[in-house]
Amino acid sequence: MFESLSERLDVAFKQIKGEGRINELNIANTVKDIRRALVDADVNYKIAKDFTDTVKSKALGEKVLTAVSPGQLMVKIVKDELAALMGGVESEFNINGNPAVILIAGLQGSGKTTFSGKLANYLKTKKGKSPLLVAADVYRPAAIEQLKVLGGQINVDVYSETENKNPVEIAQNAIKEARSKNKNVVIVDTAGRLAIDEVMMTEVANIKTAVKPQEILFVVDSMTGQDAVNTAKAFNERLDFSGVVLTKLDGDTRGGAALSIKYTVQKPIKFISSGEKLDTLDVFYPDRMAQRILGMGDITTLVEKAQAQYDEEQAARLQKKMRKNQFDFQDFLDQLQQIKKMGNLKDLMGMIPGMGKAIKDVDVSDDSFKGIEAMISSMTPYERSNPDVINQSRRARIAKGSGKDLTEVSQFMKQFEQMKQMMKMMNKMPMGRMGFGKR
Repeated sequence: MFESLSERLDVAFKQIKGEGRINELNIANTVKDIRRALVDADVNYKIAKDFTDTVKSKALGEKVLTAVSPGQLMVKIVKDELAALMGGVESEFNINGNPAVILIAGLQGSGKTTFSGKLANYLKTKKGKSPLLVAADVYRPAAIEQLKVLGGQINVDVYSETENKNPVEIAQNAIKEARSKNKNVVIVDTAGRLAIDEVMMTEVANIKTAVKPQEILFVVDSMTGQDAVNTAKAFNERLDFSGVVLTKLDGDTRGGAALSIKYTVQKPIKFISSGEKLDTLDVFYPDRMAQRILGMGDITTLVEKAQAQYDEEQAARLQKKMRKNQFDFQDFLDQLQQIKKMGNLKDLMGMIPGMGKAIKDVDVSDDSFKGIEAMISSMTPYERSNPDVINQSRRARIAKGSGKDLTEVSQFMKQFEQMKQMMKMMNKMPMGRMGFGKR
């Protein structure tokens, strides 16, 4: 995500590094390169020019402190302005109502139905809500079935009327159903088209008038770049939507939609989505996204994802075992599975400051753990709990069961033992030396 833009901005900043102070001369080329980088990322030229004019004005008006180099100052100014361009602060999401109604709109193929499932999962697991999904796409039978499948995966009810071809009636009936079953959020998945047309716009506008939603979310495929912004403008003129959802951010996106959409329609980005898994939905934080674009990482989001998977009792048990040097393969497998639940592995690594550039050309697949999981799964419960009993014959059996070579199993066993030794050494260190002493 945004890899090309990040690289171009990094090159632009290098021009001013080492300078004693910022002036008209040394900032000109830097600003020009930033503008080119934005335009190449499919940001509208006027937006890119306004952005760089603001950056230049603020840079020339700043006094560079002794402890801050011109390069560092430029990075800070660009970060602040990128965050402002994308909305500045996190936008509120209104789910108050009896029930709260959320209308989902967008073109066909933008990821509306998948997002609807993700939003239902988010509201259920993170907000403690009881959502009802509504299949209001009466033209595409596959959309109704897809929504039912998604609802089944997250144990959320789906309301549909297969014989009714009136989406307004379906939405109204769904709200009655929600009240009768004590559902406090209704998510209406509307029909999309391959292009904007009057019939589509009138239909979704009629649903809005009938159900009076608390939120109208426009879902847009971030890979379509500037086209996404133009589509958002057309939808906003008819619907006056409350927020934008950017999908497919794990694809080959240049970032134009994320950087331009707030400026163009003056509506906030509320959620970002990547992948097909139903737990890959994040609230949009402009400042955090700006940091990631500039290669600063996003430790806050990384910590939040870790905390979401954190089990206090399990952590206490694991800490106790580590202190006694009893960390085993089952513990290792449990930790791997927790990491996988946090999301895409390369994205997670990219949230660590400085790691984004280091891994940009490295293929970090979510399947990286499969071989290790297969080897541990081929062990007996006794072997997992007692790694020391695994002799050569047991290794041969594990290799055969996991489809791996004996050398791969032996290498993994060696690495695991080295990790245990490292843990043992850390446990012998005084708490103060490890950085956990009293402050």
